Amino acid sequence: MSPTETTALPAGVRRIGGSHGGLRRIADRFGDRALVGLTILASLAAVALIALIIDRVVAGSVPSLQRFGIGFIWNTTWNPSLSSGVRDSNVFGAGMLVYGTLVTSAIALLIAVPLGIAIGVYLSLLSSGRLAAVIGPLVELLASIPSVIVGLWGIVVLAPFLHSTIDPGLHAALGWIPIFGELGTTGLGVFTAGIVLAIMVLPILAAITRDLFANVPRELQDGALALGLTRWEMIRGVVLHSTRSGMVAATILGLARALGEAIAVTQVIGAGTTIKASLFASGDTLGSRIAEQFIGAVSKLQISSLFYCALILLVMELVANLGAQLIAGRYARIQGTVV
Repeated sequence: MSPTETTALPAGVRRIGGSHGGLRRIADRFGDRALVGLTILASLAAVALIALIIDRVVAGSVPSLQRFGIGFIWNTTWNPSLSSGVRDSNVFGAGMLVYGTLVTSAIALLIAVPLGIAIGVYLSLLSSGRLAAVIGPLVELLASIPSVIVGLWGIVVLAPFLHSTIDPGLHAALGWIPIFGELGTTGLGVFTAGIVLAIMVLPILAAITRDLFANVPRELQDGALALGLTRWEMIRGVVLHSTRSGMVAATILGLARALGEAIAVTQVIGAGTTIKASLFASGDTLGSRIAEQFIGAVSKLQISSLFYCALILLVMELVANLGAQLIAGRYARIQGTVV
């Protein structure tokens, strides 16, 4: 081939040559390196932010850690009084708060998990396309409602309804069980807070389970139906069975959401000071106690104790999220995908 001849190119492909081609290649290389640099910077910034948060929380909790030690977690005394003549004054413990956090989160999951799975099954497997296109966004719209609005609704609507209808009914039928044995006076309490948390967790569970169920191969579903299984048997034996790890991960993510909620819980839990067996009694959680008292704290030790509560909550959240990540990774490996 002579120097003046050119190699034929496929149709639609244009040769970039000369100085313009060199500049284009330099710009492409610069753009690639800039993109890699920006992504690395963003990742490092996220890690640095988490490290700064942990450092600030740990540093703030040091005085309380030194004063109360690990016993702070189960000690139930919380007395910010500075009076020298008062027994147990300026003494703090998070036992009641840890109890309230775990109980309200458990109530939320007991209500939200079955409802979320049911909504996911209906939207992904049972409803028509048009109906799912309407119901799905409405369910997810719950996640966009500010928590303070949900808490206000809980005060104005939910608490009076529970106090006048649900609580007396449960007490009359199951009053021999300690958790239903003592009625509250206002409807504000642990049970109300658990229901409010369930409303806030439900959109997360419904969205995740819907995507899980929608990704189950259609061939598996059709094969199960062809073998004579009913629709429910197919859902139970194929869809729910193959996505069980993903549902567990979704539940743990919902738990993490419930553990950290503060504002809505503060509005409806009643700010109790002692552990009571009845779910209808007032209580408190780690997040709500921090929201209630941090601004008006009367001593440095009280502020440090609130940081200690934040540290406990942070550990609980990190454990829950790491657990969800491990389970989701296992689910992804089982499905033959790349995490």
